[in-house]
Amino acid sequence: MKRLFVIFLIISGLIITAGCAQRKVAGPEQPSAQPETKADDKQKIPAADAKSSREMQKESITEKQLTMAQPADAKLTAKEVKTMIKDVLFDFDKYTIKEDAKPVIKEVAVMLTNNKKWKVIIEGHCDDRGTNEYNLGLGDKRAHSVKEHLISIGIPSSKIETISYGEEKPVCKEQTEECWTKNRRAHFVFIEESK
Repeated sequence: MKRLFVIFLIISGLIITAGCAQRKVAGPEQPSAQPETKADDKQKIPAADAKSSREMQKESITEKQLTMAQPADAKLTAKEVKTMIKDVLFDFDKYTIKEDAKPVIKEVAVMLTNNKKWKVIIEGHCDDRGTNEYNLGLGDKRAHSVKEHLISIGIPSSKIETISYGEEKPVCKEQTEECWTKNRRAHFVFIEESK
């Protein structure tokens, strides 16, 4: 009985996989070729084919077309502000703030205090050792530890956002300790809100 059940599961899986593999979707750079049809021919197209044709047209919209479709008077609510703030670096597999990072965080606090419309996004990053899931969690802890330090020195939490990129955005790609040290960081992105 178990053997029959296992065979049934395998066959079901193969059928589902084969069904998924037959579906073709036109990518944004491959416009779907549509044969020219006369008015009389449109009535002969089965409803299922017409539906899949419409789905392919929807899926082939490019980002450029989407941008052009937005209203011209739409304004950005925030813009990135370029600064020369250094990254806060962390030890391997750690998220505690080191003493040499505190002046950098203090400088971030001064910038936020002096510029009332500014907010900061703290990006947490890791080196490429460890699993993606682990590094995303560690990057989140690094960003939050910097946020907590900023809050402890008087910056309102409403001016701080955090995000973790884990190992996805390295500044150095060599497999050396020096390179890994550069990637274990919290990076600051300042944005100015226009209200």
